[in-house]
Amino acid sequence: MINKIPASKRYFSSFGWLKSYWLFSFNSYIDPNNTQFGSLRVFNDDIVIPGKGFSMHSHREMEIVTVILTGTITHEDDIGNKERIKAGEVQVMSAGTGLSHSEYNREDEDLHLYQIWFMPNKRELNPAYQQKDFSKVDRANSLLAVASGGAIDDALIINSNAALFLGNLEPGKQLEHNFDGHKKYFIYVSSGKLQVNEIEIDSGDQARIEDEASVAISALETSEFVLAELW
Repeated sequence: MINKIPASKRYFSSFGWLKSYWLFSFNSYIDPNNTQFGSLRVFNDDIVIPGKGFSMHSHREMEIVTVILTGTITHEDDIGNKERIKAGEVQVMSAGTGLSHSEYNREDEDLHLYQIWFMPNKRELNPAYQQKDFSKVDRANSLLAVASGGAIDDALIINSNAALFLGNLEPGKQLEHNFDGHKKYFIYVSSGKLQVNEIEIDSGDQARIEDEASVAISALETSEFVLAELW
């Protein structure tokens, strides 16, 4: 089954300094039928204006992946990390027993990022922090693994039954990936247009896939997207 959720169905929130699309129940958006998909609990598409950001706040028992699309974020946490994460970099926080952090846009341009939260497969872990620059990796017509709870070389480690990929396809190209009918897959199109089996998904659309014996993904336009593999 492929459940297409069009961009227009995303929940939009604006706080002046923050404009965000929430793909799952989050904060004031409560929908008991849209709380998570497999281990994927949160997917927020955020734009933060210069000089603003998320003040110090806490999390527990969550694996939090931040993908920076444009701009730079300044991170600080209570386990001693003070970092800048630029476009093309990915940040992972394992909240474990508890982690407090702040994330600010201290630059002169808008910051565009994805906040992606996964449910952990282990509890009571010590909080941990990682980041990595993927900007120089060639991912043309392929999937780039940026975070994984399995053994994927060069991906950041998350304690969850999930793997997160960034995809890029040119028109007419088809994705080569070993899809497993026993797993779930989540696709969010950042730009362009994809065809997933017989279904077209445009920029801002989601596809939630489960119980599909085979999955074929091809590009109808030059496309960038995020794919989460969930088990």
